[in-house]
Formats: sequence, structure tokens, C-alpha cells
Amino acid sequence: MSRIADDPIENVAGSQPSVAQTTKVEPSANRAAVEMHEFSCPIPIHDHQHIIMGHGGGGTLSAELIEQIFLPRFGNPALYALGDSTVLSLPSSRIAVSTDSFVVRPLFFPGGSIGDLAVNGTVNDLAMSGARPLYLTAGFILEEGLPIDDLVRIVDDMARAARAAGITIVAGDTKVVQRGHGDGCYINTSGIGVVAAGLDLCLDRATVGDVVILSGTIGDHGMAVMSRRDGLEFDAPITSDTACLADLVQTILHACPETHVLRDPTRGGLATSLNEIANASRCGIVIEEQAIPIDSTVRSACDFLGLDPLLVANEGKLVAVVPEGSADAVVTAMRNHPLGSRAALIGRVVADEHNMVVARTSLGGHRIVTMPIGEQLPRIC
Repeated sequence: MSRIADDPIENVAGSQPSVAQTTKVEPSANRAAVEMHEFSCPIPIHDHQHIIMGHGGGGTLSAELIEQIFLPRFGNPALYALGDSTVLSLPSSRIAVSTDSFVVRPLFFPGGSIGDLAVNGTVNDLAMSGARPLYLTAGFILEEGLPIDDLVRIVDDMARAARAAGITIVAGDTKVVQRGHGDGCYINTSGIGVVAAGLDLCLDRATVGDVVILSGTIGDHGMAVMSRRDGLEFDAPITSDTACLADLVQTILHACPETHVLRDPTRGGLATSLNEIANASRCGIVIEEQAIPIDSTVRSACDFLGLDPLLVANEGKLVAVVPEGSADAVVTAMRNHPLGSRAALIGRVVADEHNMVVARTSLGGHRIVTMPIGEQLPRIC
């Protein structure tokens, strides 16, 4: 968190004493000095139950926000320096860099929060290039009035997700906006990872004859957020699938070093990811609708809301495009991993000058799977 407040906080290596702490007023001091002492004492952060504008002002309140909330949870040598930037050592000449912003509403939902989502989302983007995630930065836009307890819970979730992903948060920033202008909390994260020599995972590498493998059920995240947002209740609870996919990716690459494409179907869902692969690789993709794993409650929720599960966001699933000869090895390896237990071969890459994605339905017919024009479910991540 080289800059986690509005302005640079120089030389804050521990607690920044307030004026009240550093000014000793003797009994003989004049009345003016006493009054200055009384009016210069800021209210400690623990006396605030909500974020106020002063927390983004770069002063003592900002420093206390860092020292009492962020540093105890994200703390590491890179952060403790509290400089304007962080100098890092990278063990490879090939790096992957990604950035993402998170505006999910509500901030907390079944199975996760904006906190772990902000870590997992960027870590997974790095992982789709085969990178081993190393470092993360975090920028917070906090709304005046956000309960401090909510911020603590969000930061705890981020710290827990970072530890699970093996990634270090090395820099950050906070800003505070007026009440009614921020919806609680927005987070931006940027990540850096290292890529092994010779590894080349790109959208345009799908080849006719390749198979398409999905790591598990789709639609879980989007419907979990919607159920909480709209107060919907179903026969069984729907839980977000938010998770770090980096270890699953390494499992896939170990089983098939010749993997051509990896993609995590977040906004726009599986349909968007498949269309992006088809368009970039100038080929077609045919999928078997019945082969796509979908939780029964999620399917019912989508039917109730008139949504296509193929268009609903995911935060803990991936699509792998691999040579046909490696299909069994990849599926087996994925199913032996906790995040791939319901992995399934769902389709094939075919020659098609129109670069279309087509689904074979349960009735034996076909339907064209298109990308959504906009977001079916806004503010989902």
C-alpha cells in the first residue's frame, strides 16, 4: 500500500502520533496554547462507526485507516515502507499484468463479497495466461457513511483470498466520495504474475479438432448475487463460485502442456467466452447443451427470471481448449482437483467461416449462441 490515502503519507512506519499526543501542555502554559491543544486533537478512527470524508483527506484519519485496518491485514515488508511506489523483484523476464474494477451490488452475497471477488477476479485473469500470480495492488473508493465494520469485513476477505492465492498485496490507495456517490465501496485491483518460458495461451490458438472442456457448473455467481439483491428464495441456497483458479490452471498445464486456450467466463458468461475464442481463432464451436453442468437450483432460478444460464456470470470456472488426444487426461486431472470436480467435455472446435457458436439441443436441434448486447445482470462483479 504505497499510497493508500489521498496524498503520499511519508514516514508513517508505525503509528503516526496526533498533535495531542506530541504536544505536552504545562500548567503554566497560556490559554491560547491550551485552546490549540484542545482543537487540534482528531477523533480516533475507533470512535467512528462509519467512513467520513476525513478518511480520504491524506491526514491523520487517513493514516489511522491504514494503520488500524489495512496494514494489520495486508502487512508485508513492501507495504510497511509506505512509499509512493514499491520496488519488486521478478524471477522471470516474461510477466503478465492485469487490472480490473469491482462494483458488485450488494457488497456481500452468499459465498463471497466484493473483497474476495476483487482478489480472485484479477488473479484468475493472470492465471488464464498461465501466469503464476505474485503481486497485487488495491485501490478503494469508499463512500461517506460506509460502516467501518463493513470495511473491516471486506479487507479481511481480501486478505484471506490473497493468502489462499499465494499473492502479496504490495501497494494501494483510498479515496472517499460524498454520501450517495459511491454505493458503499468500489475496488480496483491490478496484478502481476510470471509466465513460464515457452508457454503461449492465447484466444487465437484454438484449432479445428480441439475439444472444449468446462471446469464445472455455470451461473452460480450471477444467480447468487441476484438472489441476495432481489430478496429471492429458492428451494436450495445458491452460492457464488468465487475462487482462485491459479492452482487448477497449473493442474491442467501439467496434464496437457500443449493447452491452446484458457478463459474464465465472467461477465457475459460461457456464451461470451466461446464467441470470443471462435472469433479470435477464426473457427466455429459446437457445444452439446446437455453436457453443460448446471446446478438444478440455478437452472430453476434462470427459468423463473427468464435468463439463459450460458449468459450468466461466473467467478470460479474456466474453459480449456485442448487437443483432442489430451481430452481424457485433462478431464481426469480437473476432476481430481477440488475446483474441477464436475469438469465436462462440452464441445468441439470446427471449421466455420462465420465463426459461429452453435449449441445442439436436447431435442436434437441446433441454436446459435450469441454474445449478449449488454449485461443481463449489471453490477455482478
